[in-house]
Amino acid sequence: MNDPAEDLLRLAGCDEGVILHCRYVRQSAQRYITPLSDTFLVEEGAMLHDIGRARTHAIDHGQAGAEIARNLGICEAVARIIECHIGAGLTADECTLLRLLPRDCMPRTLEEKTVAHADNMVQGNRICILPTAVLSAPYLPRRIRRRMYHLAMEMEECRDRIKVPIPSFR
Repeated sequence: MNDPAEDLLRLAGCDEGVILHCRYVRQSAQRYITPLSDTFLVEEGAMLHDIGRARTHAIDHGQAGAEIARNLGICEAVARIIECHIGAGLTADECTLLRLLPRDCMPRTLEEKTVAHADNMVQGNRICILPTAVLSAPYLPRRIRRRMYHLAMEMEECRDRIKVPIPSFR
């Protein structure tokens, strides 16, 4: 059975490497789904978070992906997940400094935070631990790496409070 999200990634022009990465991000995100989460939004957002890589592999792939999603008629909540998944989000000022559209791309909802964190935990096609994720991004400004760390602590605390079992990745 085909995954409709994978079909959308292919339709947009994403290569198989991007699609495989998105599968791993979805698996990572599933670890953080709680009874308070909208499971569909987390899983769909995780699968489509890198749809913008059909156009660019630069930092603007988040905003490009949100535009693709909106043009395809994907719901706004998923488009926002795509737009806010870079690191632990970007403020409108940070977007301006990076020559992106000056939008607030900070993850605010539980689903946006879950996908941003899950993406930070996946390097290529492997799920890693937080220090590896943060240390592997020395090119990022310290405040952004600190934001990634705080997002991770928030997500871990949320998962621990709900006592969600960690699924197997087989």
